[in-house]
Amino acid sequence: MFRSLGFRGGIHPPRYKNPTADSPIEVLPPPAKVIIPVLQHAGPSASILVKRGDRVRLGQLIAEPSSPDSAAVHSSVSGVVLSVANFPHPLGAHVLAAEIENDGQDLAVETAGVDTPWKEAAPQEIVRKIFSCGVVGMGGTGVPAQVNLLPPANNPVDTVIVDCTGCEPFSVADSCLVKEHTDEILTGALIVRKILGAKRAIVVADSSAADVASSLSDACKDEKFRDLSVAVVKPKYPQSDEKILVRTLTKREIPSGGNPADAGCTVHSAATVLAIVRSVLSGTPLYQRTLTAGGPCVSTPKNLLVRLGTPVRNVLEFCGTDLQRAKKVVMGGPMRGSAQAELDAPVIKTTYGVFAFDTLVPGVRNYNCIGCGRCTRACPMRLSPAYLMRFVDKNNMVDAQQWGVEDCIECGSCAYVCPAKINLVHFMKLGKYRVKNAAASRAAPGAAA
Repeated sequence: MFRSLGFRGGIHPPRYKNPTADSPIEVLPPPAKVIIPVLQHAGPSASILVKRGDRVRLGQLIAEPSSPDSAAVHSSVSGVVLSVANFPHPLGAHVLAAEIENDGQDLAVETAGVDTPWKEAAPQEIVRKIFSCGVVGMGGTGVPAQVNLLPPANNPVDTVIVDCTGCEPFSVADSCLVKEHTDEILTGALIVRKILGAKRAIVVADSSAADVASSLSDACKDEKFRDLSVAVVKPKYPQSDEKILVRTLTKREIPSGGNPADAGCTVHSAATVLAIVRSVLSGTPLYQRTLTAGGPCVSTPKNLLVRLGTPVRNVLEFCGTDLQRAKKVVMGGPMRGSAQAELDAPVIKTTYGVFAFDTLVPGVRNYNCIGCGRCTRACPMRLSPAYLMRFVDKNNMVDAQQWGVEDCIECGSCAYVCPAKINLVHFMKLGKYRVKNAAASRAAPGAAA
């Protein structure tokens, strides 16, 4: 039916998607208490609006954006604010959050979509509504939606890409969303296309998920979706990265240090466009999300609709996880996610998976590179990770920058194929951190010319 598209590099890790591929999305009962961080997005933290003792409703704004590239945060339950303090965050730090006791009543605030039908509404009005509902990139980036919907005037966007692939092992949440909410997701793609004035919108599926591709293809035969097209890509990791998708679908290259808008594109996950359409049509704020829970220690893997702020422990226990056997819990995908030090860390807007594993790999291993070149062949960004690793290890940031350390997408393909088992991603992250810090120091007031 479709010609599958591919890209150079990448890897084929075991997919482990069968346990949940055909599972419907279940609703996880809201917990007795939620921990809702003010930082669930890329950009500045939101500014807290509530204090201890305040009563809040489901969907109520509890932290407002602190800048145009910040995101609003809403309560995922109704109840009483127990405290506003620093709590564990999925990224490892302790971050300011509101601790809310759930009263079990789900008393919600009144919401409304844009004042006029979205096809007639001005793009600015639609973006304001999305901004007020706290929508961010839910595929893992966390970039506030308005940032991608308002590109600079000198970077007009002509192509909208909606990613429904979910290339990470174990993760099938976006595929399930497509099957259960096809019309809403396609409507969201049209809304994004209207906002940006784009010429085309492409919805992308994985060729291994034939039911998802067929669902999208059948829906696009409807007259109301005639302006959308469906593309199918080969099941290779990291196909869903925005830089890879842009190159695969348009043959354009995002410049070093740039973003999809620099190539005339914008990329959104299926979960993101679903949140967009619901914010525009009904004014529903982003207070819950769909994720996949699985892994070797989980007896009943599931796709779940989870309230934001739910402790990861609740998700795992609901799926019958043997926590005594589990040696590592990862939030996000197993390739790019973050291992958790505390099971009280909450589900946030960017959490598309929770996985429990029974093996633990040492974080630091001092093995020597054998010069095999496998990392270079696997790198989808056409970098040479082994050389970059040497530059960063010796703090030679001039050469590291010239060899493209900032272009690394941290997919982990290099480390996956490395026979010496060197943690190459660690060196890539460290290199980017050092380059960023050096640039900040040069830009600081009083820095030497």
